[in-house]
Formats: sequence, C-alpha cells, structure tokens
Amino acid sequence: MQFTTPLDISPKSFPKMDHTHTILSLGSCFSQHIGNKLEQAKFDCINNPYGILYNPASIAKALDEIIEGKNYVSEDVFFHAEQWHSWMHHGSFSSSNKQQVIQEINNKRESASIAINDLDYLLITFGSAWVYRLKQSNQVVSNCHKVISDNFIRQRLSVKGIVETYRTLIYKLVKKSPKLKIIFSVSPIRHIRDGLHENQLSKSILLLAIDELVKEFENIIYFPSYEIVLDELRDYRFYAEDMLHPSGVTIEYIWGKYQKVFFSKDTVSLITACLKIEKSLKHRPLNPNTQSYYSFLQDLIDKMNLISNKYPKLDFRKEIDTCRIPLKK
Repeated sequence: MQFTTPLDISPKSFPKMDHTHTILSLGSCFSQHIGNKLEQAKFDCINNPYGILYNPASIAKALDEIIEGKNYVSEDVFFHAEQWHSWMHHGSFSSSNKQQVIQEINNKRESASIAINDLDYLLITFGSAWVYRLKQSNQVVSNCHKVISDNFIRQRLSVKGIVETYRTLIYKLVKKSPKLKIIFSVSPIRHIRDGLHENQLSKSILLLAIDELVKEFENIIYFPSYEIVLDELRDYRFYAEDMLHPSGVTIEYIWGKYQKVFFSKDTVSLITACLKIEKSLKHRPLNPNTQSYYSFLQDLIDKMNLISNKYPKLDFRKEIDTCRIPLKK
C-alpha cells in the first residue's frame, strides 16, 4: 500500500557537487539547514553571511553588496531596544557594542566577496514574497528588529519584479564566476502571520518567478524542497511544535534527498565519514581521565588525519588540536 505521493526527482538532471567546490548559501531557514549540513561535512561553504533572509529583494541586495564589496560604516546601523542593528541583517548580528556589529558584518561580507570570485554553486532559498519597506527611506528591510509596525509599508513582490531583479543579478554573478550553477528552492516554512491564503499566494509568486528564471538560464536549477514537504510529507507530524517550521526528521529526510540528487556515491561516503567525526567530537564522556577515552581521541585524530591526507582541502586542524588538549594532560 502506498500512503504518500513520492516525488520523482531524477538525479541525472542535476550536476554533482564535491569537496573541491566552493559554495555560497543564502536565504531562508532551509538554506541555513543545508548550509549547516555542508559545513559539518567539511565542504567549502559560506553559510548565510547576512543571517537568515526571507524575501527575494533582501537576498538580491545582499548578493549585490557581496559582489560590490560594500563596507558597512556607522551610518549603516541603528540603535533600538538597547542594541545596534542593521536593516539588512538578521538579529544574530545585533549587539550593544556598535563596533562589534559593524566588524562582524564586514568580516562575513568580506569572506563571501572572496568566495564569489571563484564560486561553483550558489544556493538560494526564497521564504516569502511579502516585504516591509521602511517609510523613512523606502528601503526593503531584511528584519524589522521589533521596531513598531507604523514605521513600515507592507508590500507583496510581483513575479515580474523578482525575475527582472534576478536577471540583472545573474548576469553580474556569471561575469564573476562563469562556471557558476545556481540552485533555487522555496522554503516549506508557513508564514501564517501573513494569513494562510496570503502565504499560498506568496509561495506561488516565488515558484512562478523561479520557473521563469529556470527557463531563461541554463545554469539555474530548481530543487523541490517545498513540494517534498507539502506533497510527499503531507502530515503535521513532519512539522516542529509551532506547526510552521519543518521538524528535525523532515530536515534529515530532505537532506537525504539532497544527497541523492547532488552528490556522487564517493562524495556521500566522504560526507558520512565527516558527519560521523563531527558527531564523535560532540561526545562528552562520563570519565574523561581514562585510558579508554584517550584511545577514543587518538582514534579520532587518526581518522581525521587519514581523510586530510587523502583530501588536502578538508581542514581538520582545529578539531585535531581540540582532541590533543586532553592527551597532553
């Protein structure tokens, strides 16, 4: 008996990633989850350098700033609720220390700017077509930072507007990185603050805009994370407690699909080995001052050295140093 509608995704139609590639991930929570998995598996991945971004306009502006190498200064941040914030950045950048905020923003942007000069894959996840414009400047903000809603105008982007913005942006990106492949997806997160019907309209706009771009550019691919959750995993048990975000099980399920589509068998084996090491590094023993634990750490070091020797681009130096600290006592 078949209790779900399996989504037929042909891996042959997708180019394969491996650990020699440079990857930039931008957008909604889904891009953050995939970026985290790639980082844990030791891929060369810059993961959401502006923090989580939901709307296409903010993601496009972030990419433009990365391409142009924008340097943030005092005038680019504002003070609210005892912290300094940027309208372009997630709240994770906010702090009571103004210079710390500016420095972290510029450091993350600089890393992304370096990567974008020789980028292999760009992962973009759209979350919502709804945007908030700051009345004072008409700027689309990435995050309202709990500023009173009277300061904003709420608008819904159009398919045409998104396509025109990204058409110009893609030409800029390809000029920087001719080999670049862009993987678009739509976040399965339900934005019910907009209303359920409005959320569906929003997702439809995003899907239509991506479809237009896929038809126009050969280097653009669509990965159906939205359809996997809504059709293949059509059940509230695949959502977290808030009934809006995908659960941990759902993320793992989509990650499994992602691996089948974008990675070769050899790359999947290497990913598995890296994730096992990452899990072992989180292990906290009941009795750390024992010979068995020292042997465990030495075995872990040997495994990391073995992988590093075979794949020099995979850097485990920080992890190896951490493992050696207890061994020196």
